[in-house]
Amino acid sequence: MSRNVYLVGSAPLANEKEVFESVSAALGPRLLTLPDGETGERLDWITWLELVFAGNPSLALSDEVFQLHPGVPGRRRYGLKPGIAMGNVKFDNLFYADIARRSYATFAELKRQGKIPARVKFQVDLVPAHSVIWLFVRENLQSAVDPIYNDAVLREIDKIAASIPHDELAIQFDIASAVFARLERNQPGPYGATKEEMQENFSAIVVRLAERVPADVDLLFHFCYGDAGHRHVVEPTDMGDMVDYANRLAVRLKRPITQIHMPVPRNRTDEAYFRPLSRLKLDPATRLCLGLVHYTDGVEGTRRRIAAAENFVQDFGIGTECGFGRRDPKTIAELLRIHAETAA
Repeated sequence: MSRNVYLVGSAPLANEKEVFESVSAALGPRLLTLPDGETGERLDWITWLELVFAGNPSLALSDEVFQLHPGVPGRRRYGLKPGIAMGNVKFDNLFYADIARRSYATFAELKRQGKIPARVKFQVDLVPAHSVIWLFVRENLQSAVDPIYNDAVLREIDKIAASIPHDELAIQFDIASAVFARLERNQPGPYGATKEEMQENFSAIVVRLAERVPADVDLLFHFCYGDAGHRHVVEPTDMGDMVDYANRLAVRLKRPITQIHMPVPRNRTDEAYFRPLSRLKLDPATRLCLGLVHYTDGVEGTRRRIAAAENFVQDFGIGTECGFGRRDPKTIAELLRIHAETAA
């Protein structure tokens, strides 16, 4: 079976033009959407958004430190400035729409030149509050800050939809380890005391954002367990939490879901990891993509993971677990070749 290929977001190339041209040349017939590579300052996922918090007149650095992995330097979180009430906190420009407009101009020109296939849509990746504030905001403030930050995300969606033709656009939400690490650990926190409560609250928050995407714009979800230093924040037991979350989205959303992407660790070729896919209940029009391409074991390793997944699902696209942004740029050509050979 030939398969579509999906790119999560980032790519360590010079600029969006190089990303569009390089990826289209390698994978063009297999692509349905194409991100701008989140190049430059955006390459390390959401760390570039610190400017939104550092420049916020209501916030200041606190003594609380967020640490992703033991032994890795942490990041100081932001809290309220003295005398500031939560009602005064507001987020203005998150810059997603400004960047998307610039990148789309390049995308549209390359498509006019025939360098990007006509059917490929421009992919814009957005990150909900729960993942951003996990990094940047004191834990005891996260429940209150979440809807305020997401109000700004809604405004970014409106600006993007107003400036890019809908038949050319796909909007993706990155649902990352702030969600799935907490679910895997069954870790009580700002979003719930139990796994059931967290599943319910996390899905309700994302549904609010996703419903704002116009119905004639493709809607994508990328699920992730983290990729800092090519390490997950926590190793998933199996695909159960992702399947349960996807099923909740499918039930709660009134608009169509175009695609859901789920990662597959390199060492998981066992049926136990994939078995929860047997209870996945997506609309037939929703594409499933599995992030089972790994540079380190190439085509053969990818084919082993595909074979394991096919015990439970047959029709799915392929990609990596996460973006390419933290990779050595010298590996990208070979990584694209692995995608192309496996997809064919």
